[in-house]
Amino acid sequence: MGEGPGERGLPTIEPRFHYEDIPPMNAITEAFLAAQHPAAPRVPEGRLWSAEDLRDPYPLYAALRASAPIHWSDTLFGGAWIISRQQEAESVLRDTQHFSAQRTGGWVMGGEPGEGEGRHSRQELTKFQQLISRAFLFVDGADHARLRGLLHAGFTPSGLEALRPWLAQRIEQLLDALEAAHAARPEEPVDFIQHLARQLPACVIARVLGLPPGDEARVMAWSDEIAVFIGEPVPEASAARRAQRGLLLMAAFLEREFANRRVAQARGEGYGEGLIGLLLQAQDDGRITDADELMAQTTMLLFAGHETTRYLLGNLVQTLLAHPEQWQRLQAQPDPALIHAAVREVLRYECPVQYTGRRVAVAHEFAGQRLKRGDAVIVLIGAANRDAERFEQPERFDVTRRGRASLAFGTGAHVCIGASLSMMEAELVLAAVLRRWPGLRLADAQAQWQGNPLYRGLTRLPLWLTPGQTDPRS
Repeated sequence: MGEGPGERGLPTIEPRFHYEDIPPMNAITEAFLAAQHPAAPRVPEGRLWSAEDLRDPYPLYAALRASAPIHWSDTLFGGAWIISRQQEAESVLRDTQHFSAQRTGGWVMGGEPGEGEGRHSRQELTKFQQLISRAFLFVDGADHARLRGLLHAGFTPSGLEALRPWLAQRIEQLLDALEAAHAARPEEPVDFIQHLARQLPACVIARVLGLPPGDEARVMAWSDEIAVFIGEPVPEASAARRAQRGLLLMAAFLEREFANRRVAQARGEGYGEGLIGLLLQAQDDGRITDADELMAQTTMLLFAGHETTRYLLGNLVQTLLAHPEQWQRLQAQPDPALIHAAVREVLRYECPVQYTGRRVAVAHEFAGQRLKRGDAVIVLIGAANRDAERFEQPERFDVTRRGRASLAFGTGAHVCIGASLSMMEAELVLAAVLRRWPGLRLADAQAQWQGNPLYRGLTRLPLWLTPGQTDPRS
């Protein structure tokens, strides 16, 4: 039998520090961690991603910003520095000398046992660690630049413009289906997440990669398993195993696609369409080092390429409808410039990605604290995006806001490679919704946020499509 995904030997990319030197999360006692950083201000015990804070994290974010530029948590991620202000957040994300993107070791290989489980061994998740750690998001320096340069071919301005007509048509098809579902049961609101926000981004990233349509449901199911683990600051072993299962099923699916394309290439038919074809060619000419590096990039794109955009689309509609004066402003002036500004403001105000991470690569002084090599650093993007030192009246939602962009897509070497694609999706969706349903209303005034600390997004978004509709049961 052939080797399964992730089971082949891997050539070494020399790391800036070694994961075996980083203890598994929570393997070190809180007392020891406290002794490592005795003078650092602490995140309040039991706060940051408590149930209350997941519903509304912004009061805690404001308290952290007001208290200090940097805090230490003894428990989150097995001990981590927490950054909440815009200036320090930008500094961390832009400084590739002192901060490394290689951060998966202690996070993937550690974790809390679930009920009835013993602590899982590092060996149990070796395949998962090998695959995820080689994705471009978690690689530094020349290797990151090489991989990002190859992947950029799928997100060029000309390529995105060529995608625009298909994308606009697909949006209309999904909105037609949403409207038909509502017409079939007019006494009930229709769920925007189920009918559009969840489906569209998966279709789009599949198109960019060159995958045939029809497998989006499976891709979304695998991604859900990965996302539950990735978003947990102290993941349980069961979540890690589920994530590995989802990632390896996704890899097996892609492996079949690669094999089919290589057969076609051998017949002289070329590598096929989309970014996958370009990456297969890059592997054959040596720009991608081996099959595992190829798999790491494609699985990460397939997962990350739709996971965050689906939350953006839901947040976009919910936030605008929760601020009716802003919705009405867009209704009165639905031009591309204002629609673009509205999407940017939603990204700032209700950012789909609430934090990102780094490891300290070189011990140094930062924001008045001594950071040690190997320390975890968590940048609270959602907090930085509401920093009054950078944004005037940051708690106010204003679609006419101008000025510098937020950190929603990151900054520096690891700025989101798909930012322009996500913006185009969101702008086309918003323009279509404004045109079709000027009387669109929320059916539930209370937003139903999911419980994943990393991704701020909605589990459901029930809507009435016309202004006269009400729930007959109320």
